[in-house]
Amino acid sequence: MDELVAGSVDADLGSGVFKQRIARSGGGKSGGFRTIVLFRYESVAFFVYGFAKKDAANIDSQQLQQFRKLAKFLLAQDEVALSEAVAAGKLIEVNCGKETIH
Repeated sequence: MDELVAGSVDADLGSGVFKQRIARSGGGKSGGFRTIVLFRYESVAFFVYGFAKKDAANIDSQQLQQFRKLAKFLLAQDEVALSEAVAAGKLIEVNCGKETIH
């Protein structure tokens, strides 16, 4: 997440959808994992999907469209709506040690 916040983006897929590479334990990023994160700078981030590169090279166009629709919805929610979604168990809040991320 620090890389996204710092502007070091592996792939900006548009509409608040980003792909970030994560290194495999004991290895580098190139053969590691890929994550799809919905992100609005200085506001909120949502981890929505992860996969190993060995299992898939990338997401397909249909998945990308679904992630963009989800980003449009989630990134438009205010803090009250997000807190209610967490309380209802619809979202899981993750604390990465520095700040709380939805």
